[in-house]
Amino acid sequence: MSGFVVDNSVVMAWCFEDGQSAYARSALDALAHSEAWVPPLWAVEMLNVLLVAERRGRLLPTQSARFVDLVRGLPIQVVSDSWSWTAPRVLAHGRAFSLSSYDATYLELAERLGVSLATEDGQLVRAANALGVQIWAT
Repeated sequence: MSGFVVDNSVVMAWCFEDGQSAYARSALDALAHSEAWVPPLWAVEMLNVLLVAERRGRLLPTQSARFVDLVRGLPIQVVSDSWSWTAPRVLAHGRAFSLSSYDATYLELAERLGVSLATEDGQLVRAANALGVQIWAT
């Protein structure tokens, strides 16, 4: 399987110039010839960041709309799975590595698909390393 799981820390860096890293830009560039997968919670998590940024005056509604349009045009696939099947694994990863359920969900998806995980979250990187899940590299 070619591609990678991308977490919200990387995706949202694409929205904010002051938050962009070379790693996040490389992940975005990689989508020109690859695809990415995300869990269903990703869309809600992304939209929440946009709403909070609007409330804090970091984005205008038109900028949020443009970003959503950009992301919708990228080869990012939402992987829907049975909640009852993934929940025990998400809980186990969250407990074992002190992760939020959000982060544990990205980790579980990368592990299940057997692909690398693009993240800039240090705690998530450590958990992935412990499980043998590769971190996406440029």
